[in-house]
Amino acid sequence: MGTLALMGSSCTDYLDKEPSSEVSSEVAFQNFTNFQGFVEEIYNCIPDKESCYWCTTFNWGEDEIMNAGEGDSHFSHQMDLGNLKSWYSNPQTYFGGAGVDATSDNKFSHRIWGHAFYCIRKCNLGIENLALMTSATQEERNLIEGQLYFFRAWWHEELVQYLGGLPYIDKVLDGGQALQEPRLSYRECCERIAADFAKAAELLPISWEETTPGKANSGHNQVRVTRTAALAYAGKALLWAASPLTAGDPDAIAPQPKSTNTYAYDQAKAGQAAEYFGKALAELNNPKNPYKLVKFDYSDIYNHVETTTSDNNYHEIFYTVSQNWMQPGSTECIFRGPGHEGNGTNWNFAKLWGSKINSMVEHDKIIHMPTANYVNYAYGMANGRAIDDPQSGFDPTHPFKDRDPRFYHDIIFDGFRFVTTTIGEEGDDASFREQQYCDFETGGTMRDNSLGSRTGYFTQKLTPHQCNKFDNYYGWSFSLQAYLPYMRLAEIYLLYAEALAASGKNTAGGCALTVVDAINVLRNRVGCAEVADDLKTGNALMETIRRERACELAFEGFRWNDLQRWCLLDKAPYNVKQSAEFSRVMANENLNVKDGSGNTFTISVENEWYRNNDPRDAEVKGWSLKTIVERPFTAKHYWFPFPDSEVYLYEDFSQNPGW
Repeated sequence: MGTLALMGSSCTDYLDKEPSSEVSSEVAFQNFTNFQGFVEEIYNCIPDKESCYWCTTFNWGEDEIMNAGEGDSHFSHQMDLGNLKSWYSNPQTYFGGAGVDATSDNKFSHRIWGHAFYCIRKCNLGIENLALMTSATQEERNLIEGQLYFFRAWWHEELVQYLGGLPYIDKVLDGGQALQEPRLSYRECCERIAADFAKAAELLPISWEETTPGKANSGHNQVRVTRTAALAYAGKALLWAASPLTAGDPDAIAPQPKSTNTYAYDQAKAGQAAEYFGKALAELNNPKNPYKLVKFDYSDIYNHVETTTSDNNYHEIFYTVSQNWMQPGSTECIFRGPGHEGNGTNWNFAKLWGSKINSMVEHDKIIHMPTANYVNYAYGMANGRAIDDPQSGFDPTHPFKDRDPRFYHDIIFDGFRFVTTTIGEEGDDASFREQQYCDFETGGTMRDNSLGSRTGYFTQKLTPHQCNKFDNYYGWSFSLQAYLPYMRLAEIYLLYAEALAASGKNTAGGCALTVVDAINVLRNRVGCAEVADDLKTGNALMETIRRERACELAFEGFRWNDLQRWCLLDKAPYNVKQSAEFSRVMANENLNVKDGSGNTFTISVENEWYRNNDPRDAEVKGWSLKTIVERPFTAKHYWFPFPDSEVYLYEDFSQNPGW
């Protein structure tokens, strides 16, 4: 039975057994406590996109590539082949996959496609029964209604950004009637989504801790949706509606990349989006507001050692260590799910980011790694310029020097000390010595396509590099916990900047920041130079915003949708994945070491240079990028196809173009 059928068609079995329908309205809706319990299940359905399966995938643009052979079944690789149909049953993606269970605490039981229409139905059922909540205060009614409108919009939004226009379901459908709701245009869906988020913003509090029900649950309200989240998502829906993809084909159900101008926005629609983002940012001035940017302050940037350990720092947006499995996110997380299962990170997510050679990182032999072209594009120079800018100062003989500070936080590059624990020259561990410092030069010891880095880089943004068998951060004693938020505060600054630039507005929504101000807030946070004067107008400014977004939000799962809405998915250089090729410039000496059995073998001691020097200062020769794969993308790849079982439900429901 298709998922769309579950909304309400001739397939009545689901509707007859649907759990929310079996709850007596007298019980479920009579007071705030019971009604909130009804809503809580919707929160529970939000997938942990980083941990919804043993080995997950969520970076689908040109930003990431999997290791050869071992990662071929993953959705990222299938996308590289142009096989977007694989989302139907691929369990490694939070969007598709089977086996969902709305009531389960198992992180493997939640997906967008599997839960969306169930949750939308719950929202509509709740909205239609609000009048039954007679024993409740107005504040309690507002909290319930605001959450219902928020989630009706959010589940639609998550579907629409991948599938295009859909029927917008704003009522409880009769299971005894055949579904005939037409697919709306993508733009119309975005407008309906924005309207629901705007309605939610009128009802939700700036902080649950300031409400009477929230005070009764003090300290446990971090996940609950707020006015700021609703405003930001309303703006996001309108900015997507204003995007170059939609502006070129505004009435299409699944717009195609018709415009050759990838900077052509609908100015009026972008202006509306800017107003919502501005309102969200203006709320930061409210002393009751719970959100603020975390610090980026490290005494040791490579090992994510904070200068002041009592402060929340950048990496804690994504993971926490030795904090009793505390969920990350800190004060910057705007929207996230509840997280399923404490101590879940160590069994899968923490082991997907480093060398599998000789099981340096244990268990599944799957590696997520950044592409060299994305690293080159996103992570510019400390002076704020792109590395291909003639004024950037980039030196291909010192490619790791003077980069954006986020490069040193996020990216593991040649000579980086991957293992902080000392590895001896003799004994059972001696065979790992060459992996203590990353050897990513062409032909280097960690440049294995299947078990090492095929691009010349690893990343540690989402989990620390100490997740290896020697440092053992994925062991029980370190209580490592990772979670990837769906929206965080830094993104609102970037969306605001983009909407202002696209609309021509100077400021919006009561926020005093200009486009350049908003970008500089994030650059000042990390110690990167502010936007240069020659980049403050026109397409140069928009490209600066896009590159800032690529850097700040790198590997957080947004890149595919960004390339889609900017009409760049099928265009060079965004349709290729490349590796960095180079040779080290240093003495080529060798060292004889012994393993635990007394066997002698020889390793290069080039890494000895890195024991005494900062790897960013290393000199190389022959620096170039080499294409690993070119994606065979055409216009049809701008949208996921529907399963065939869905498009035969009724005549007015069509398959996406080209599929």
